[in-house]
Amino acid sequence: MTDFVAIDFETANCERSSVCSVGVVVVRDGEVVDTFYSLIRPQPNYYTSWCTAVHGLTRRDTDSAEEFPQVWRRIAPRIGGLPLVAHNAPFDEGCLKAVFGRYGMPYPDYEFHCTCRASRRVFGRELPNHQLQTVAARCGYDLKAHHHALADAEACARIACEIL
Repeated sequence: MTDFVAIDFETANCERSSVCSVGVVVVRDGEVVDTFYSLIRPQPNYYTSWCTAVHGLTRRDTDSAEEFPQVWRRIAPRIGGLPLVAHNAPFDEGCLKAVFGRYGMPYPDYEFHCTCRASRRVFGRELPNHQLQTVAARCGYDLKAHHHALADAEACARIACEIL
């Protein structure tokens, strides 16, 4: 796979629709050609301490951010008809479907691929686990800002270029 969009969401709470940041990396011919990052005012708009502990974002960070529909209007043209790739795709695809539903937006039925599943298939027991930072390191990418949506999308793109 040489043309795709790697995507990563962070959420504010246990609701999949509560996306509070997104990172997008567009890859064409195996090369990164575009990146995008945005904070998003989540729905519902509250943060659990557990989620904040993971990514460091709080309501103070996103209260003045745009809501998802405004952010997605800037992302959708970048995707075009390209497949989406995520590490643990069921989570990110679930977030995307949930937030589309929250806002009553018709879901475009994006094609998703999962680098976590691919890692299990390609690396098997060679790795101690198939977490994003472990697989990224195996693929030569140093993930320094884990759980920052753009850094995670960049790591996912690197993994996808190596193993998909």
